[in-house]
Amino acid sequence: MTKEFLKELKKICPSGFIDKKEELLVYSFDTSENLEIIILPLAAVFPKTALEVSAIVKLALKHGVSIVPRLKGTNHCGGTKPTENSIVVNFSKMDKIINIDKENLIVEVEPGVVIGDLNKELDKLNLFFPPDPSNLAVSTIGGAIALCSGGPRTFKYGNTKDWVINLSVVLSDGSIIETGKNIAKNVTGYNLTSLFTGSEGTLGLIVKATLKLIPKPQTRLLTLCYFDSLKEAAQGAKNIIQSGLIPSTLDLIDKTTMCTIEKFNPSNLCTDFEAALLIELDGFFECIQYENKILEKILIESNAKKIIQTKNELENENIWKTRRSAFSALAQLKPSVVTEDIVVPKSKIVETVEFIQELGKKYNIITAVMGHIGDGNIHPNFALDFNDVIETENFKKLKDELFNFAIKNEGTLSAEHGIGLTKKKYLPLAIEKNALELMQKIKILLDKNNIFNPKKSL
Repeated sequence: MTKEFLKELKKICPSGFIDKKEELLVYSFDTSENLEIIILPLAAVFPKTALEVSAIVKLALKHGVSIVPRLKGTNHCGGTKPTENSIVVNFSKMDKIINIDKENLIVEVEPGVVIGDLNKELDKLNLFFPPDPSNLAVSTIGGAIALCSGGPRTFKYGNTKDWVINLSVVLSDGSIIETGKNIAKNVTGYNLTSLFTGSEGTLGLIVKATLKLIPKPQTRLLTLCYFDSLKEAAQGAKNIIQSGLIPSTLDLIDKTTMCTIEKFNPSNLCTDFEAALLIELDGFFECIQYENKILEKILIESNAKKIIQTKNELENENIWKTRRSAFSALAQLKPSVVTEDIVVPKSKIVETVEFIQELGKKYNIITAVMGHIGDGNIHPNFALDFNDVIETENFKKLKDELFNFAIKNEGTLSAEHGIGLTKKKYLPLAIEKNALELMQKIKILLDKNNIFNPKKSL
């Protein structure tokens, strides 16, 4: 049966088909910790059209084969790892920007479009797509929608779900539906667009998306300010929010993160301080000048010890390049880096960061903390070696304590990375029983044969 299935599969995607074991190995990994047994997919296919995706789904259903959707493989939770008797459907060849509608402020794209590339094209028309997953060079529209990613700009602009207005989705029987209309406001029927956004590829395969756009802000100003303690930095962020300012970015960076970046990517960060805030204002030039006067006054009153502000777009990009280099810098310390993304109420940020730092000391694991402090999303990064049995066991205990702490403090497991394989066991702690059962019923209704990304999320 497998030979027959693979033969038919290759006919659907003759120029985008892989079934050699040595070539499939790369598709058994993503950026999550590789604690499970390595499972190779039966094949990896690269469709170019929605009709090819539909044909793949129909064939997989006929033969009882599961489908794992994938793009760049940067998932942090095992969401793109293959399971038994599965194929990987890689959407990287579906990477067209179909239509930019400047008059109606929308864009139609295929799932493989890289967000950084999209904004380069939009920039030519003075348009802007705000969601900003950390690695713009590889983060795709399909991945962002599957995980409902946000990034640093969430505080002002919201996350991906706030910018998706219509999806074309291949269902488990191979049929294709439109979840909405290409209009900004629509409450006609149930909100299917939001249902599929953040569903981690477990309910259907997204083959096209219509996104909202806005005019590109005229200018932006980045401020990097340093504090002697995490508490002072958090209080500074609180003071900014309570002032009425709405920065596009309000991020926290701890000393370990700064020191690691500076060690492997020298950027003139002031590593003598315990914490820093990265603040971005955007809008009209005159508005930024006015808001910046308010911001500077707040930072001085909040006991910021050093305040650095950019003077031009090149300096803006240099600071963002530094901020985005944290993960790669940490990867120089140990063979693996695990990035988590718990979220807690803003009032709990200081005690949460301090708790994470103490966990690192308790279990002797290198721990660096960043976070989108404006919305309570904290990214602890753990550098470790999974070949070290003791370190691996300690990390498992650390994760248990981390997620339990987040839930007990009115937070939850994920703000933008998703659940995948690695957080699935914690779901009953985070979601009320009846709500979880309802989600499971929705999964059965839309995918009764469980062919879409099985064993993930729920």
